[in-house]
Amino acid sequence: MKRTRRTACTSAALTLALSAFLLTDVAYAGKPVGSGKGSDTSEQGGSDKSGTGIYAAAKVTYSGSVAKGGGSGNVTSSDVSWTPPPCWYAPMYGAKEFKKKMSKELKDAASAPGMTGHAGAAINELQRHYEDDYGWTDTPGYKDYNVDKDGEGMFWAAVENPDEPDILKRGSCSDIPFWVENGEAPPPQYEEAIRPEMLAALAYQHMELPKTKVTLAPDGATKVKLPTWAWLDKADFDEVEATAAINVPGFHLEATTTAKPKSLTLDPGTEDATTLPANGECPIVGDSIGEPYAKGKSKETPPCGIVYGRSSASSTFPLKASLTWEISWTGTGQNAGQPMPDGKIEAVQDVTVEEIQSINR
Repeated sequence: MKRTRRTACTSAALTLALSAFLLTDVAYAGKPVGSGKGSDTSEQGGSDKSGTGIYAAAKVTYSGSVAKGGGSGNVTSSDVSWTPPPCWYAPMYGAKEFKKKMSKELKDAASAPGMTGHAGAAINELQRHYEDDYGWTDTPGYKDYNVDKDGEGMFWAAVENPDEPDILKRGSCSDIPFWVENGEAPPPQYEEAIRPEMLAALAYQHMELPKTKVTLAPDGATKVKLPTWAWLDKADFDEVEATAAINVPGFHLEATTTAKPKSLTLDPGTEDATTLPANGECPIVGDSIGEPYAKGKSKETPPCGIVYGRSSASSTFPLKASLTWEISWTGTGQNAGQPMPDGKIEAVQDVTVEEIQSINR
């Protein structure tokens, strides 16, 4: 029997809730390094070493310059509308493992209080889908959970991005698990199936860039109406890479996100100051952003700096330095760098500004 995928169950809400209930451990599979059930840099996954049909789930592993201990890195996208994927579908279970888990959960759900009428019919329909080849127009059914094909593919299921704050977005990948043969692409209707560009976005989300601390001259306290030179040496902003990957039998996918320094923007921390250049954005000059101060340049105008118009008195001014990075990615099937939104990191350092002392004779 074939029906449209939209009416896959008589109670869509029940199906979604049941799917989430059945696969509660899947929601953690995308967590970054060092976060409990999440991925580990040593996790290779995917082999059935015991011969039981239990395969390691496809966990996203992170390497390179990524945040330690899991969680998001320190990069803020310059595009406020850009966000990493809140969820995705990825290979999770071998056929034998899936049968063991799903059949038990369906049995438990059917015996739960209140599971009659539409709810009971929905559970029965889901059971028939995986056991008796019951499908819909674009969603074929399975015979005995595809056990005869164990090792030839995997059931894919939803994974939540644990760093997505919106719980509704995080749970928006609500389709029930589906089978994908090794080496084959997921069916086109699953638009959230994991792709290289999604892994690139996850690598971006977990990327940790070097902290920005500007070198100032004069060092320590600067003077009112005298140029304060500001710069970053090349050693402080080398190119940075972060990689996200999934690796299981018959399926390997990875993407590397690369960040290159682009410009430094200064905010003096007071309106009584002038930035150099006027827009406060300092370009890359040779091997530095800005130009290092050298003896004999005291009367020159720095290409990157600040002129304070008044002293900070007994306090300091919070100088904010924002370093913009140009970000691109490459990955499986994509060798040429593809652009992503620029990334920014900010740091604040206290600056003491003193009046120039003079003696009247």
